[in-house]
Amino acid sequence: MTIDPRTPVLVGYGQVNQREESATTEPVDLMEAAARAAADPRVLAAVDSIRVVNLLSWRYRDAGLLLAQRIGADGAATRYTPIGGNVPQSLVNQACLDIQAGRNDAVLITGGETWRSRTRVRGRGEKMSGTKQDESVAPAPGSEDEFNLFGPGEVRVGVDRPSYVYPMFEQALRIKSGATPAEHQQRIGELWARFSAVAAQNPHAWNQQALTAEEIAQPGPANRMISTPYTKLLNSNNMVDQGATLIVMSAEKATHLQIPQERWVFPYAGTDAHDTYALIHRAEFYGSPAIRIAGKRALELAGASLDDIALVDVYSCFPSAVQVAANELGLPLDDPQRPLTVTGGLTFAGGPWNNYVTHSIATMAEQLTANPGTRGLITANGGYLTKHSFGVYGTEPPTHEFRWEDVQSTVDAEPTRVGEVEWEGTGTVETWTTPYDREGLPEKALLAVLTPEGSRTLAVLTDRSEAQASVDEDIAGAKVTVRADGTATLG
Repeated sequence: MTIDPRTPVLVGYGQVNQREESATTEPVDLMEAAARAAADPRVLAAVDSIRVVNLLSWRYRDAGLLLAQRIGADGAATRYTPIGGNVPQSLVNQACLDIQAGRNDAVLITGGETWRSRTRVRGRGEKMSGTKQDESVAPAPGSEDEFNLFGPGEVRVGVDRPSYVYPMFEQALRIKSGATPAEHQQRIGELWARFSAVAAQNPHAWNQQALTAEEIAQPGPANRMISTPYTKLLNSNNMVDQGATLIVMSAEKATHLQIPQERWVFPYAGTDAHDTYALIHRAEFYGSPAIRIAGKRALELAGASLDDIALVDVYSCFPSAVQVAANELGLPLDDPQRPLTVTGGLTFAGGPWNNYVTHSIATMAEQLTANPGTRGLITANGGYLTKHSFGVYGTEPPTHEFRWEDVQSTVDAEPTRVGEVEWEGTGTVETWTTPYDREGLPEKALLAVLTPEGSRTLAVLTDRSEAQASVDEDIAGAKVTVRADGTATLG
């Protein structure tokens, strides 16, 4: 069949791991290496736009400009992004729209993190060395964009990091299922063991050792409890030095550059949406209207159903993120014919902050081209199950133009919950998590509390004996007295 010359096609996908600790390798080095793994110099020189995923381990005024100079993409426009694990798929969606409309011919999407080296070098009291751009270099467009992860209700009681929030989602999933804490711990250990098994077969994975459910879910000297019910191995692993690059271009440009069609992967459709930014207003802690609505719509736009999808990568920073997404999309958790990851996930394949999905799309492209005729679904998540992006891919030429929708208006019509920031009184525990200190002892308990009127407030048990009680007992539905300052006591 004849392919429209403006059809967007993914033609380059490269990944790199740096396993040797380095005080001199910086993120732009990894991005360059991944770009060279993605395409030959002719293709890199044809890039007319470079879009860099937000970096946490280094600060550049314009990382895209540095990369353009290194790969010979003279004159390429540059852009930087706000934070969020959804960003790489959103960038692909936008690149496809830009190419289809004729605004660009070849877009390079990239990110890289040297967090492992940075942490270890600084731990020795030393400094990383790297590129410092002159003040005359204008910051890349997008550098000014911000994303507020939480509201005053979360800040007030310290529900302020992923390792606290996702365990609260996990506890809510357990309570809804009716499982005991021990039963659910085994369940999430088995889920993560399946991810570990995939990582063991992924040549790009950071950790390629297959682990058992018990090794993952049970605390021990090398696997301390971080915040119940999550041990270290149930958390995303950001202690990696990884980079990945994608190149999307028009079919016309790809043909002109003589890129073999067996490397072509077609993005068919994409969607974007976000759930309520403030946790306190989520209808439930075990669901995501944005995932349900945006995921379904991405498949519809691609003219596909779940049965047509052979490969899936569900964003996997924590087990709760996977379970919520699978539940909302209608994906079984334990289908041996269709695992929920192509990489092994952020714990085992690697969690380079905002850039994981660049890796998952690259791995998806490799697997699709190795199995011509198949289709794949990418899900991406930023914040606390907050911002979501979806993409459907395949190797067969599309029968329609790339389709994209922002489905936010539909998501906004979904019910939310009234949030009470400074509420006081007696309510019931909806969900909770108990962070542990470095000595392995519970230090506090962070609670979501339902008021008698059905609204939600967030609170914290500061007494260590009550924190211990939140571990020893199942306090779901327990009475809790909340003070105006957010501190609380059981009973």
